[in-house]
Amino acid sequence: MEKAIVGGGCFWCIEAVYRRVKGVKSAISGYAGGAMANPDYRSVCSGTTGHAEVVEITFDPEVISFNELLEIFWVIHDPTTLNRQGADAGTQYRSVIYYENDAQKAAAEASIAEAQKAFDAPIVTELSPAPEFYPAEAYHQNYYDLNPAQGYCQAVIAPKVQKFMTTFKEKLDV
Repeated sequence: MEKAIVGGGCFWCIEAVYRRVKGVKSAISGYAGGAMANPDYRSVCSGTTGHAEVVEITFDPEVISFNELLEIFWVIHDPTTLNRQGADAGTQYRSVIYYENDAQKAAAEASIAEAQKAFDAPIVTELSPAPEFYPAEAYHQNYYDLNPAQGYCQAVIAPKVQKFMTTFKEKLDV
């Protein structure tokens, strides 16, 4: 198994998509990239911790590659908006790829260059070594599947999940 840590706005959105990917064993919402040890949701939302909302993905590279995970990443969020995804604004919502090793760093750099061809505006995704990952509170885990009728889930997450399911049918874990 390998790990990947990515952020692209609200972690509920990213987690909901990656939980549906064939070869992903777990997708855990959490925080990374800041200076505060053991952050909580309230402190991260204040924008003062430096942490981003991220998802730690544990995946089987025999089934899905890091590159394929990044292909999905570019489709399910807008990597050209600095510190924002839709109405979610602040550094905690930044687009970020935290790499675990040199191979992931090189793959991410190549993926950014390739993805840039699909966007008119420059990609502003942060690329940094993986910092310590802090799992979010239990009520954030698997939020979309546990709260499908919630307004944010219907208005924001469901369209991203549907876009993934339509674009990457072959990668669905059915």
